[in-house]
Amino acid sequence: MTRTWLNLALLAPALLFLGAFFVAPVLGFIVQGFAGPDGQATLEQAERLFTAGAYLRVLGNSFVIALWTTLATLVIGYPVAYVLATLDRRRRGYWALFVLLPFWSSFLVRCFAWIVLLGRNGPLNDLLVSAGLAAGPRELLYGPVAVVVGMANVLTPFAILTMLGVLEGISPQLARAAGTLGARPVQAFFRIYLPLSLPGIAAAGLLVFVTALGFFIAPALLGSVRETMIAQLIIQQVLELTNWPFAAMLCLALLIAALGVFLLYDRIVGLSSLAGGTARRQGNGRLGRAGIRLLGRIGDGLARILPGRPRPSGTAPGTRIAAILVILFLLVPLILLVPVSLGGQSFISWPPADPTLRWYGEVAASPMWLAAAGRSFLVAFLTALGCFAIAVPAGLAFMRLSGRSAAALFALIVSPLIVPRLVVAVALFYVYARLGWVGTTLGLVIGHVVIALPFFFIAVLAVLKTYDIRLDQAAASLGAPPWTAARRITLPLIGTGLVSAALFAFVTSLDELNVALFASGGLISTLPKMMWDEATLRFSPVLAAVSTLVLLVMSAVVLLALRLGSSARES
Repeated sequence: MTRTWLNLALLAPALLFLGAFFVAPVLGFIVQGFAGPDGQATLEQAERLFTAGAYLRVLGNSFVIALWTTLATLVIGYPVAYVLATLDRRRRGYWALFVLLPFWSSFLVRCFAWIVLLGRNGPLNDLLVSAGLAAGPRELLYGPVAVVVGMANVLTPFAILTMLGVLEGISPQLARAAGTLGARPVQAFFRIYLPLSLPGIAAAGLLVFVTALGFFIAPALLGSVRETMIAQLIIQQVLELTNWPFAAMLCLALLIAALGVFLLYDRIVGLSSLAGGTARRQGNGRLGRAGIRLLGRIGDGLARILPGRPRPSGTAPGTRIAAILVILFLLVPLILLVPVSLGGQSFISWPPADPTLRWYGEVAASPMWLAAAGRSFLVAFLTALGCFAIAVPAGLAFMRLSGRSAAALFALIVSPLIVPRLVVAVALFYVYARLGWVGTTLGLVIGHVVIALPFFFIAVLAVLKTYDIRLDQAAASLGAPPWTAARRITLPLIGTGLVSAALFAFVTSLDELNVALFASGGLISTLPKMMWDEATLRFSPVLAAVSTLVLLVMSAVVLLALRLGSSARES
């Protein structure tokens, strides 16, 4: 009985918080889609959604763009994850830096960088003309390719890190054993390594697809009207038309789509694999067995075509070259912002002329930018504290649970991943409007904690899996109460990992635009909100200067996290 009450006490913060600020707001807002003007239940909004072809086309367009983005991130992200998984610890740290830097960089900053890169007078057009591949500047922006490229650049690091967790668990001895039996490297890869890495590929595809489905930044900045996605319609219905019932119906359509993808993934792979758990066997079912046979035949066919002898270990040079090209794809847009921010013209131009620090001085002298930055850092700090207070006790309770109880707890805490961020933001805005919390720091912090909590919880579980629970049992055998054991033994040993998780929550909050777009109510602005307004209204070099400063801050956080991770491994 004592252990049961202890688990309930540890779980209480997570259960109460998610119930009050996630489950209830989302369900309460979705119900508005079936409420008529007189308060009676109606299907008017559902009929409007399904009878108006424009909305269905936008929904279908959202699926197509999200699917192409997912495929692109998996194809270009897998070589990087493979190289990272096969490197030794020292070299992996250097490679991880180039993946984590764009991963923790602002979504908005990277989309802005692609506007500069793909512009008619941008460096890519200059390169095409100089190389004789184009007679003049081409319109590379405002099309489906630009949207997919921008979204893939944003989400590829997410896919890499998700796949890496599974690839690291594949023993290199298996491929070496295949080589000693005469298998060529390509055969060993397609018959052994790739089938074993399918859970990681599936998990990455799932998270990227659901995230891409709720995207609105890249379509709004890089696309045209033809690339409008459902998230943009939701924003329009809430902020411009104030049509809450139809916005709720659009959110329901987006939520059903995301839930359907998650249920399919859970049935095939298992939701626990998101936290690095054991996935279900990939060979189960006719589809799984047929897929593995197909991979084997592809490997055999390539082995007959490609030259090469069996190698006991190592990564093929072509794979490393592909990984380097992908990392350049991730980093070049960010590096490009630095010279743009130094241009002397009052508009974005390439190449930048008359180098100056004028725009940095303008940012430093602007009370609005300074206030937004200070508010963003305050909210990010409070978000990290909130996630720590909720996720750490829940993680400790999770390690003591098993079976359906553990599965139910995990599903509840990671459920904000299932719901697109925009749906969460709109639902909270609907609640805040009633409570008078619109335009308050408290409202921002609560929304950011809801968004960051799943990532923090998964990071906590990863840290706790490396902790030897027998230390707590030894303390208990010596008469130490559970709270004393946790305070004197557990938390000090996992403290470095928890700080890294807190840094992740900090960066997630610092980059969160969805909640700020609604919860600020136009009364207060965070840094992403100010950058969004600047990008959609003026688009001046000031935004490049702010983006560069944000990039420097993110780089410092990445280096600090890597330093903490290295210290934890050494200890």
